[in-house]
Amino acid sequence: MFGFKAKRRNRLRSQSFPDPWLAILRRNVPYYERLSPAEQQALRADIQVFIVEKNFEGCGGLEMTDEIKVTVAAYACILLLNREHDYYPRLQSILVYPDAYPVPTLRRGPGNEIVETHEMRLGESWRTGAVVISWNHVLHRPVDPTGNRNVALHEFAHQLDHEDGSANGAPILPASSMYATWARILGREYRELSEAAETNRPTLLDKYGATNPAEFFAVITEYFFEQPDQLRQQHPELYDELKRYYRQDPARDR
Repeated sequence: MFGFKAKRRNRLRSQSFPDPWLAILRRNVPYYERLSPAEQQALRADIQVFIVEKNFEGCGGLEMTDEIKVTVAAYACILLLNREHDYYPRLQSILVYPDAYPVPTLRRGPGNEIVETHEMRLGESWRTGAVVISWNHVLHRPVDPTGNRNVALHEFAHQLDHEDGSANGAPILPASSMYATWARILGREYRELSEAAETNRPTLLDKYGATNPAEFFAVITEYFFEQPDQLRQQHPELYDELKRYYRQDPARDR
């Protein structure tokens, strides 16, 4: 079975990348132009495998298109470049809404009464094998006060965090020797962000990352790829840890 899967993937990776898909990449995924030619080729190959192996489903009336598939797959596969991987083995489906979508939630109301309400979300990552995402926010169309959020990178970073069966901000690292340094640096940075959030001090990093270590990892992944120069300047050790993990250096001169 594993031999068959490898052969199928090699066949998919060797296929010619459609010109319309390349136009989508260049239009919708700015990071693509920062990659070396070899990395661009590897990303295109990974996208072709990802699109075949994962189920894409439009929700809330959204019609699934190649533009949606290629764009979302590109961000998912950017996190896999230059690393040994199995294309998010726990992930089966990507559910795409046209925009932010309501999710039923339970809250305590007056008199400690449990009240059912709705919460608007931009994306979710489920351990049970799905990513849910807002297409409008993948394209960065809404005005975003933080100016850097990338919901696709964020949710697929959660998928990496889930691969060991838990969501704790520590994905499976390439070597066991990396865990101590990872815990020391990310733990310190997480505590500093949490303290800044409590005292309302300004920070480069979105304070949503102070929610818990899992959200911290997802948020810093966004900054690593979206604002690498600022992250390297203001959080050099954190940047270096992510560079070692992702085996990419987005802030380097091209």
